[in-house]
Amino acid sequence: MKKDYYQILGVNKDASSEQLKDAYRKLAHKHHPDKSGGDEKKFKEMNEAYQILSNKEKRAQYDQFGDSFSNMGQGGGYSHSQGNPFAGFDFGGFSQGNSMGGDFGDLGDIFETFFGGGSGRGRSSASRKRRGADLETLQEISLEDAFMGANKELTFHVSVKCKTCSGLGHMEKEGSEKCSTCDGRGEVKEIKKTFFGQFAQVRACPKCEGAGQIPKKACKECSGSGKIKERKTIGFFIAPGINDGQIIKIAGAGEAGEKGAESGDLYVRIKILPHPVFQRKENGLYIKREVGLTDLLLNKKIEIPVISGGKINIEIPEGFYIQEKLIVPNEGMPKFEGRGRGNLYVEFKTKTPKKLSSKAKKFLEDLEKEL
Repeated sequence: MKKDYYQILGVNKDASSEQLKDAYRKLAHKHHPDKSGGDEKKFKEMNEAYQILSNKEKRAQYDQFGDSFSNMGQGGGYSHSQGNPFAGFDFGGFSQGNSMGGDFGDLGDIFETFFGGGSGRGRSSASRKRRGADLETLQEISLEDAFMGANKELTFHVSVKCKTCSGLGHMEKEGSEKCSTCDGRGEVKEIKKTFFGQFAQVRACPKCEGAGQIPKKACKECSGSGKIKERKTIGFFIAPGINDGQIIKIAGAGEAGEKGAESGDLYVRIKILPHPVFQRKENGLYIKREVGLTDLLLNKKIEIPVISGGKINIEIPEGFYIQEKLIVPNEGMPKFEGRGRGNLYVEFKTKTPKKLSSKAKKFLEDLEKEL
């Protein structure tokens, strides 16, 4: 069932950002789970609604597609780009950002954004380890590679799981001891004053990061982070018929996660370089060919190159309008995922002779009488 985020916040569809914020604050004050009579389900629901409607781009997508828009374009493998999800910084040709998708984080993350504190939901959310960052890079290929398909390799520096400690950041066999700061609970209680009043908040213990235990021996190799920088080479296949701007997802090839969490993904954006002979439009290829006037009149075979290599001979049919493009079936680009091939379109150019002899003029005059 479609969620009506405007109804959840109690505002009209034309509500301004200030009206949205005011409505959100009133509801947060009323439904916060740590307050007497609070409702965690409603609090989470109105947080989700505010996260969407307070963002101009997400609000526009929601207005067009409803709450199903967050699931669009999240399939694996090859996918068309949905805008630019790889905001971040660039290093060595790669961009780094957060995991793609519509994840708004847990309730504690949302509450901390607006109120400066945690949600008080305990150790499970506080100790959750962060997934590694996604990476994006650009791979240039030739039109021939896009036609035939190609195996490519990328070499880059990236954070990988530390092999010494298996990504944990500490030596597991050395054991752990109870955290003295939180007495093994993994959380500490704080009293915080906000514009809503005074709140008792439970936060992840800053010393043990919500685990409740302190490792006895940190890993020296990774200095306790669970990951190290490494030069990495990744091989991948570009399928025949791939389009310019298309993205290849290589799962798990991004930055290593925090202390054993899963790695991010690598997204390779394909750029097809201009070709000196052919111009591509979707699955069709276009070529220009200069021909002589006599070649046209005598129906001579005309030799043209093809993207698969070599050349073929074509004939201009009788009654053909020279200003039109001649279609050569199945000599274009492969249709993605093996659904046949497009066509080759030949555009002819002719030029008149610089000078005609009297014999040639006589011949053309005689020819004109026959036409």
